[in-house]
Amino acid sequence: MAVFFSGSPKHEAPEPLEGPVVATITGGTILWFVLFLVQLPFYGWFDDHGHTWWLWTCLAGGGLGLIGVWYVRGRDAALKRAAAAADADSSPAAD
Repeated sequence: MAVFFSGSPKHEAPEPLEGPVVATITGGTILWFVLFLVQLPFYGWFDDHGHTWWLWTCLAGGGLGLIGVWYVRGRDAALKRAAAAADADSSPAAD
């Protein structure tokens, strides 16, 4: 792996994109759970054909999505607190 990389990068890394992260992760989590619930009535078919991992993948995606929602909500709150603290530090004090 070291053969492909020698020295420092030639350019700066781009700034991360910001957007509706909480809504995106929540939507994806809901989608994983819906996919699990839609496939659940067909468990017998999946079991007969050796495809039960499809159901468990959807359930795992939903469970990991719940962790992701918790994480991005905390991140969003921390970013808002940091922005509020920066605004409070930069605004002149009213006496």
